[in-house]
Amino acid sequence: MVTVAASTPAPEWAPARLDEALVLAALRDVADPEIPAVSIVDLGMIGSIDVAADHIRVELLPTFIGCPAFEMIQAGVVERLADFGRPIEALRSTRIPWSSDRISAAGREALRRSGFAPPSGPDDVRCPYCASATVVMDSAFGPTRCRSLFYCRGCRQPFEAFKPI
Repeated sequence: MVTVAASTPAPEWAPARLDEALVLAALRDVADPEIPAVSIVDLGMIGSIDVAADHIRVELLPTFIGCPAFEMIQAGVVERLADFGRPIEALRSTRIPWSSDRISAAGREALRRSGFAPPSGPDDVRCPYCASATVVMDSAFGPTRCRSLFYCRGCRQPFEAFKPI
């Protein structure tokens, strides 16, 4: 858990009434450290948000238990919400298991635009560059546990594909 105590009152621009929707909107600014074009919201990493007069608590769902970027994500959440002038808790939770189905349509498109194939079935992987289905897996093990390495026979580009979970 990463917690920070608000050391200053909320800035003048802060909304008079803070609610879950405003916190969620702010969290859209927190990018995945490994793929900065995708927010943690679009990756489906937000389990719940609790806004009270004396705190903001965000339940974060790791994409994998051993995700090496998770502490950076927690710190990003705390940093982004600190301006609301309340203590923030960014909690790791496995209460709701993360799955690739949680990735939003906008998140899938951002992955594709960034050169990553969004999660799909093993026979449905398409090249993010040319949309060809004529691809081969080079390795089931990519640079992180959630990705595999592929090669497109159509445009001859190597790419990473997110594993469906």
